[in-house]
Amino acid sequence: MTDPRVLLIGGTGKTGKRVARQLEEKGIDFQLATRHPKQAKDRYFDWEKPCSDSVFTGISSIYLVSPTHSSDHRAIVRPVLEQALAQGVKRFVLLSASSLPEGGPLMGQTHAFLRQHAPEWCVLRPTWFMQNLSEQHHQATIKNEGKIYSATENGRIGFIDAEDIARSAVTALLASEAPNNDFILTGPKTLSYGEVAELLSADLGFSVEYVPLTVEQMAARYQLSGLDADYAQLLAAMDRDVAQGGEDRLSENVKKLTGKEPNSMAQFIKRTRQSWLT
Repeated sequence: MTDPRVLLIGGTGKTGKRVARQLEEKGIDFQLATRHPKQAKDRYFDWEKPCSDSVFTGISSIYLVSPTHSSDHRAIVRPVLEQALAQGVKRFVLLSASSLPEGGPLMGQTHAFLRQHAPEWCVLRPTWFMQNLSEQHHQATIKNEGKIYSATENGRIGFIDAEDIARSAVTALLASEAPNNDFILTGPKTLSYGEVAELLSADLGFSVEYVPLTVEQMAARYQLSGLDADYAQLLAAMDRDVAQGGEDRLSENVKKLTGKEPNSMAQFIKRTRQSWLT
Protein backbone atom coordinates (compact mmCIF):
# COMPACT_ATOMS: atom_id res chain seq x y z
CA MET A 1 0.00 0.00 0.00
CA THR A 2 1.47 3.37 -1.06
CA ASP A 3 0.65 6.67 0.63
CA PRO A 4 -2.59 5.52 2.28
CA ARG A 5 -5.30 8.03 3.04
CA VAL A 6 -6.58 6.94 6.41
CA LEU A 7 -9.92 7.84 7.97
CA LEU A 8 -10.37 7.35 11.70
CA ILE A 9 -13.96 6.66 12.78
CA GLY A 10 -13.69 6.90 16.54
CA GLY A 11 -10.44 8.80 16.24
CA THR A 12 -10.94 10.80 19.43
CA GLY A 13 -11.62 7.78 21.63
CA LYS A 14 -9.38 5.68 23.84
CA THR A 15 -7.57 3.88 21.02
CA GLY A 16 -8.38 6.24 18.16
CA LYS A 17 -6.56 9.22 19.62
CA ARG A 18 -3.50 7.04 20.07
CA VAL A 19 -3.74 5.75 16.51
CA ALA A 20 -3.96 9.39 15.36
CA ARG A 21 -0.86 10.35 17.34
CA GLN A 22 1.15 7.41 16.08
CA LEU A 23 0.16 8.08 12.45
CA GLU A 24 1.13 11.71 12.89
CA GLU A 25 4.51 10.67 14.29
CA LYS A 26 5.05 8.58 11.15
CA GLY A 27 4.05 11.44 8.86
CA ILE A 28 1.00 9.56 7.54
CA ASP A 29 -1.91 11.61 6.22
CA PHE A 30 -5.19 10.93 8.03
CA GLN A 31 -8.58 12.50 8.65
CA LEU A 32 -10.90 12.29 11.64
CA ALA A 33 -14.56 11.40 11.13
CA THR A 34 -16.28 13.21 13.97
CA ARG A 35 -19.48 14.95 15.03
CA HIS A 36 -17.39 17.93 16.11
CA PRO A 37 -14.87 18.84 13.36
CA LYS A 38 -12.15 21.13 14.68
CA GLN A 39 -9.76 21.24 11.73
CA ALA A 40 -10.35 21.85 8.05
CA LYS A 41 -9.39 18.28 7.17
CA ASP A 42 -11.80 16.73 9.70
CA ARG A 43 -14.89 15.12 8.18
CA TYR A 44 -18.34 15.41 9.73
CA PHE A 45 -19.73 12.02 10.71
CA ASP A 46 -22.54 10.92 13.00
CA TRP A 47 -23.72 7.32 13.42
CA GLU A 48 -27.23 8.66 14.02
CA LYS A 49 -27.53 10.49 10.69
CA PRO A 50 -27.28 9.58 6.97
CA CYS A 51 -23.67 9.60 5.84
CA SER A 52 -22.51 11.81 2.98
CA ASP A 53 -20.43 10.18 0.23
CA SER A 54 -17.88 12.95 0.74
CA VAL A 55 -16.87 11.37 4.04
CA PHE A 56 -15.07 8.63 2.10
CA THR A 57 -13.73 10.59 -0.87
CA GLY A 58 -10.05 9.84 -1.40
CA ILE A 59 -9.92 7.39 1.51
CA SER A 60 -8.20 4.03 1.09
CA SER A 61 -8.18 2.77 4.70
CA ILE A 62 -10.48 3.10 7.70
CA TYR A 63 -9.83 2.49 11.38
CA LEU A 64 -13.26 1.66 12.73
CA VAL A 65 -14.49 1.96 16.31
CA SER A 66 -18.15 0.98 16.40
CA PRO A 67 -20.86 3.02 18.16
CA THR A 68 -21.21 2.43 21.89
CA HIS A 69 -24.76 3.70 22.39
CA SER A 70 -26.59 0.74 20.81
CA SER A 71 -26.30 -3.03 20.62
CA ASP A 72 -27.74 -3.25 17.07
CA HIS A 73 -24.56 -2.87 15.05
CA ARG A 74 -25.99 -4.62 11.99
CA ALA A 75 -28.53 -1.85 11.48
CA ILE A 76 -26.18 1.03 12.31
CA VAL A 77 -22.74 -0.02 11.04
CA ARG A 78 -23.45 -2.12 7.95
CA PRO A 79 -24.95 0.72 5.84
CA VAL A 80 -21.87 2.85 6.55
CA LEU A 81 -19.53 0.05 5.48
CA GLU A 82 -21.53 -0.59 2.33
CA GLN A 83 -21.29 3.09 1.47
CA ALA A 84 -17.53 3.15 2.13
CA LEU A 85 -17.01 0.11 -0.10
CA ALA A 86 -19.06 1.72 -2.87
CA GLN A 87 -16.84 4.81 -2.59
CA GLY A 88 -13.70 2.75 -3.11
CA VAL A 89 -12.36 2.19 0.41
CA LYS A 90 -10.19 -0.94 0.31
CA ARG A 91 -8.92 -1.63 3.82
CA PHE A 92 -10.80 -1.75 7.12
CA VAL A 93 -9.25 -2.24 10.55
CA LEU A 94 -11.99 -2.95 13.09
CA LEU A 95 -11.64 -2.65 16.84
CA SER A 96 -13.62 -5.55 18.29
CA ALA A 97 -13.08 -7.53 21.51
CA SER A 98 -11.61 -10.85 22.55
CA SER A 99 -14.99 -11.92 23.92
CA LEU A 100 -16.82 -11.29 20.61
CA PRO A 101 -16.37 -14.04 18.00
CA GLU A 102 -17.01 -13.53 14.31
CA GLY A 103 -20.77 -13.50 13.73
CA GLY A 104 -21.48 -12.85 17.41
CA PRO A 105 -23.16 -9.78 18.89
CA LEU A 106 -22.02 -6.17 18.55
CA MET A 107 -18.71 -5.97 16.65
CA GLY A 108 -18.92 -9.68 15.86
CA GLN A 109 -21.59 -8.77 13.31
CA THR A 110 -19.24 -6.29 11.64
CA HIS A 111 -16.38 -8.82 11.77
CA ALA A 112 -18.45 -11.27 9.71
CA PHE A 113 -19.44 -8.56 7.22
CA LEU A 114 -15.82 -7.54 6.63
CA ARG A 115 -14.67 -11.10 5.99
CA GLN A 116 -17.46 -11.52 3.44
CA HIS A 117 -17.25 -8.16 1.66
CA ALA A 118 -14.04 -6.20 2.31
CA PRO A 119 -11.11 -6.74 -0.07
CA GLU A 120 -8.63 -5.95 2.73
CA TRP A 121 -9.41 -6.21 6.43
CA CYS A 122 -8.15 -6.83 9.93
CA VAL A 123 -10.10 -7.31 13.15
CA LEU A 124 -8.32 -6.51 16.40
CA ARG A 125 -9.83 -8.33 19.37
CA PRO A 126 -8.17 -6.92 22.50
CA THR A 127 -9.05 -8.10 25.95
CA TRP A 128 -9.91 -5.51 28.60
CA PHE A 129 -8.09 -2.19 28.44
CA MET A 130 -5.72 -1.09 31.20
CA GLN A 131 -7.05 2.41 30.51
CA ASN A 132 -10.45 1.37 31.93
CA LEU A 133 -8.66 1.80 35.25
CA SER A 134 -7.17 5.22 34.52
CA GLU A 135 -9.55 7.01 32.15
CA GLN A 136 -13.08 5.76 32.74
CA HIS A 137 -15.14 3.01 34.38
CA HIS A 138 -12.90 2.48 37.40
CA GLN A 139 -10.86 5.69 37.54
CA ALA A 140 -13.26 7.70 39.69
CA THR A 141 -13.97 4.91 42.17
CA ILE A 142 -10.27 4.10 42.55
CA LYS A 143 -9.41 7.75 43.11
CA ASN A 144 -12.39 8.75 45.27
CA GLU A 145 -13.27 5.51 47.08
CA GLY A 146 -10.20 3.29 46.79
CA LYS A 147 -12.43 0.62 45.21
CA ILE A 148 -12.86 -1.35 41.98
CA TYR A 149 -16.38 -2.68 41.31
CA SER A 150 -16.84 -5.69 39.03
CA ALA A 151 -18.75 -8.96 38.67
CA THR A 152 -15.66 -10.87 37.52
CA GLU A 153 -15.09 -12.57 40.92
CA ASN A 154 -11.58 -14.11 40.83
CA GLY A 155 -11.48 -14.43 37.05
CA ARG A 156 -8.23 -13.49 35.37
CA ILE A 157 -7.74 -11.12 32.42
CA GLY A 158 -4.73 -10.43 30.19
CA PHE A 159 -5.26 -6.66 30.48
CA ILE A 160 -3.78 -4.73 27.55
CA ASP A 161 -2.44 -1.19 27.20
CA ALA A 162 -4.33 0.89 24.61
CA GLU A 163 -0.94 2.05 23.35
CA ASP A 164 -0.26 -1.53 22.26
CA ILE A 165 -3.67 -1.77 20.59
CA ALA A 166 -2.93 1.44 18.69
CA ARG A 167 0.48 0.17 17.57
CA SER A 168 -1.19 -2.99 16.30
CA ALA A 169 -3.83 -0.94 14.45
CA VAL A 170 -1.25 1.32 12.81
CA THR A 171 0.70 -1.74 11.67
CA ALA A 172 -2.46 -3.24 10.14
CA LEU A 173 -3.39 0.03 8.45
CA LEU A 174 0.03 0.55 6.88
CA ALA A 175 1.15 -3.00 6.06
CA SER A 176 1.92 -3.58 2.38
CA GLU A 177 -0.38 -6.60 2.49
CA ALA A 178 -3.56 -6.68 4.56
CA PRO A 179 -3.68 -9.34 7.30
CA ASN A 180 -7.20 -10.47 6.29
CA ASN A 181 -7.48 -12.10 9.70
CA ASP A 182 -8.47 -11.40 13.28
CA PHE A 183 -6.09 -11.16 16.23
CA ILE A 184 -6.77 -11.58 19.94
CA LEU A 185 -4.58 -9.03 21.75
CA THR A 186 -3.50 -9.38 25.38
CA GLY A 187 -0.88 -8.06 27.72
CA PRO A 188 1.96 -10.26 29.00
CA LYS A 189 0.22 -11.62 32.12
CA THR A 190 -3.27 -12.48 33.34
CA LEU A 191 -4.49 -10.82 36.52
CA SER A 192 -7.63 -10.79 38.63
CA TYR A 193 -9.10 -7.47 39.76
CA GLY A 194 -7.97 -8.39 43.26
CA GLU A 195 -4.39 -8.61 42.02
CA VAL A 196 -4.78 -5.34 40.10
CA ALA A 197 -5.97 -3.70 43.32
CA GLU A 198 -2.85 -4.98 45.09
CA LEU A 199 -0.58 -3.53 42.37
CA LEU A 200 -2.37 -0.18 42.58
CA SER A 201 -2.13 -0.14 46.37
CA ALA A 202 1.60 -0.84 46.27
CA ASP A 203 2.33 1.95 43.80
CA LEU A 204 -0.15 4.69 44.77
CA GLY A 205 0.40 4.83 48.50
CA PHE A 206 -3.23 4.25 49.47
CA SER A 207 -5.34 1.12 49.77
CA VAL A 208 -7.37 -0.06 46.78
CA GLU A 209 -9.76 -2.99 47.16
CA TYR A 210 -11.83 -5.05 44.76
CA VAL A 211 -15.59 -5.07 45.52
CA PRO A 212 -17.44 -8.00 43.89
CA LEU A 213 -20.91 -7.35 42.44
CA THR A 214 -23.53 -9.55 40.84
CA VAL A 215 -24.02 -9.37 37.09
CA GLU A 216 -27.37 -7.66 37.69
CA GLN A 217 -25.74 -5.00 39.89
CA MET A 218 -23.07 -4.43 37.26
CA ALA A 219 -25.67 -4.02 34.50
CA ALA A 220 -27.48 -1.46 36.64
CA ARG A 221 -24.24 0.53 37.02
CA TYR A 222 -23.77 0.54 33.25
CA GLN A 223 -27.32 1.77 32.74
CA LEU A 224 -26.76 4.58 35.21
CA SER A 225 -23.80 5.64 33.07
CA GLY A 226 -26.14 6.09 30.09
CA LEU A 227 -26.05 2.79 28.18
CA ASP A 228 -29.23 1.22 26.89
CA ALA A 229 -30.55 -1.80 28.81
CA ASP A 230 -29.55 -4.41 26.20
CA TYR A 231 -26.02 -3.07 25.85
CA ALA A 232 -25.63 -2.81 29.63
CA GLN A 233 -26.69 -6.42 30.03
CA LEU A 234 -24.29 -7.59 27.31
CA LEU A 235 -21.37 -5.81 28.96
CA ALA A 236 -22.26 -7.13 32.39
CA ALA A 237 -22.51 -10.65 30.98
CA MET A 238 -18.88 -10.30 29.91
CA ASP A 239 -18.01 -10.10 33.61
CA ARG A 240 -19.70 -13.48 34.09
CA ASP A 241 -17.60 -14.88 31.26
CA VAL A 242 -14.44 -13.61 32.97
CA ALA A 243 -15.53 -15.17 36.25
CA GLN A 244 -15.89 -18.49 34.42
CA GLY A 245 -12.37 -18.27 32.94
CA GLY A 246 -13.25 -16.92 29.49
CA GLU A 247 -10.46 -14.30 29.48
CA ASP A 248 -7.77 -16.34 31.26
CA ARG A 249 -5.53 -16.54 28.21
CA LEU A 250 -2.52 -14.89 26.62
CA SER A 251 -1.52 -14.33 23.01
CA GLU A 252 1.67 -13.35 21.19
CA ASN A 253 -0.20 -11.26 18.62
CA VAL A 254 0.97 -7.81 19.76
CA LYS A 255 4.55 -8.91 19.19
CA LYS A 256 3.57 -10.73 15.99
CA LEU A 257 2.01 -7.57 14.56
CA THR A 258 4.37 -4.90 15.90
CA GLY A 259 7.62 -6.67 16.70
CA LYS A 260 7.49 -5.42 20.31
CA GLU A 261 6.39 -7.00 23.59
CA PRO A 262 3.19 -5.57 25.14
CA ASN A 263 3.40 -3.37 28.23
CA SER A 264 2.81 -4.91 31.65
CA MET A 265 0.25 -3.72 34.20
CA ALA A 266 3.06 -2.61 36.54
CA GLN A 267 4.60 -0.49 33.75
CA PHE A 268 1.20 0.98 32.95
CA ILE A 269 0.45 1.93 36.57
CA LYS A 270 3.84 3.57 36.99
CA ARG A 271 3.39 5.56 33.76
CA THR A 272 -0.16 6.74 34.51
CA ARG A 273 -0.16 6.96 38.31
CA GLN A 274 -1.02 10.68 38.28
CA SER A 275 -4.49 9.86 36.91
CA TRP A 276 -5.42 8.57 40.38
CA LEU A 277 -3.46 11.13 42.40
CA THR A 278 -4.42 14.53 40.95
